[in-house]
Amino acid sequence: MAKDAELLRRTSLLDGLSSDAVALVLASGSFVRFKAGETVMHEGEKSDTMYLFLEGDVDVTKDLTLKISGKGFGHAEKSMTRLRAGTAPVFGEMSMFSDEPRSATGGAASDCVLFEVTRRSFEAICARDPRLGLELTRRIAVMLASRVRKGNDDVLKLSTALSIALSR
Repeated sequence: MAKDAELLRRTSLLDGLSSDAVALVLASGSFVRFKAGETVMHEGEKSDTMYLFLEGDVDVTKDLTLKISGKGFGHAEKSMTRLRAGTAPVFGEMSMFSDEPRSATGGAASDCVLFEVTRRSFEAICARDPRLGLELTRRIAVMLASRVRKGNDDVLKLSTALSIALSR
């Protein structure tokens, strides 16, 4: 468990915070492990949990409805991205700030070590140390803004490709 605590201290979400701040976060969540192939979170489920990403890879997928020629409509899972520990400090964070169901499924692509934080425990951190709560929220907001920018770029690329394909 000491190794896990050291991994937690090195995540970019907590990078540069005081030992007291890291200790407060550590006391507010729990380490969870998922084996390769296990589902971490399901699209559409109600949840209020985010995960700090310590080790492993997680595939993020969405359920899509597709028109199948001559057979009507079917469902397929579309891989959206692969998150890797060290490059994605946190995932599932939207459930911390919204009561909307999960927007995607996250499945362990390899064995994973995660640190689970519930909305209630995050709010307790904010109440106990408002400066820490603000700093964590700011860091999550920066990460979300980056993901929105990437999503906007992806939509623009797909729209352009569709426009070109339809013009032929």
